[in-house]
Amino acid sequence: MKSILIVDDEPDIVALLSYNLKKEGYSVTAVSDGGDALTAVKKRAFDLLILDLMLPGIHGMEICRILRSNPRTKALPVIMLTARGEEHDRVQGLETGADDYMTKPFSARELIARVKAVLRRTDGREMPEQVIRIGDLIINKEACSVTRKGSTIHLSATEFRLLLYLAERMGRVFSRDQLLDAIWKDEAFVEPRTVDVHIHRLRMQLEKDPSHPAHIKTRRGMGYYWDRSA
Repeated sequence: MKSILIVDDEPDIVALLSYNLKKEGYSVTAVSDGGDALTAVKKRAFDLLILDLMLPGIHGMEICRILRSNPRTKALPVIMLTARGEEHDRVQGLETGADDYMTKPFSARELIARVKAVLRRTDGREMPEQVIRIGDLIINKEACSVTRKGSTIHLSATEFRLLLYLAERMGRVFSRDQLLDAIWKDEAFVEPRTVDVHIHRLRMQLEKDPSHPAHIKTRRGMGYYWDRSA
């Protein structure tokens, strides 16, 4: 059963969409706030998103940009649903990454037809790889686990996020401040030294010779990076 997330703050629209989609055999979840939409997508995988533009919290265009910039959600089909029907709005929505665009008021029958069409077009769309393999190291993004030759490497949640961030961006050098913003963004009073401590812990767990790391390297005066040649 295909699962669809509706993001709209108008109860009548949500009720209409939910009724018609469920009648067609789809599993339906609905939220009314932009932040709740991102939380829902983070918690589970949906097959399609019906996204209103004018939302409390985070604007629909920004939600679409966030989804398209994340490897895990960049392939999620999106139908934008909005009262704004001007041509430049439709063009902007499609350029942001929407697969289709409908304006309110709309025909429920037409929307269902478009849902089916988008799902047909995107059924073969390549989904992001959930496992990263680097030599004998395996990073499973869904399971949040790291193994080497079948043995589990036990990392804290923060260590795993830091490892994944570097491994997904091989060769790019990140300063302490950049890593703090990416990994500790919601935490206050975290010192730059914290990055050094976690890098040291990762090296102790992952590197054969932590004092001469092959994977997580330092570029003096600039920051840390995962060496793609290792």
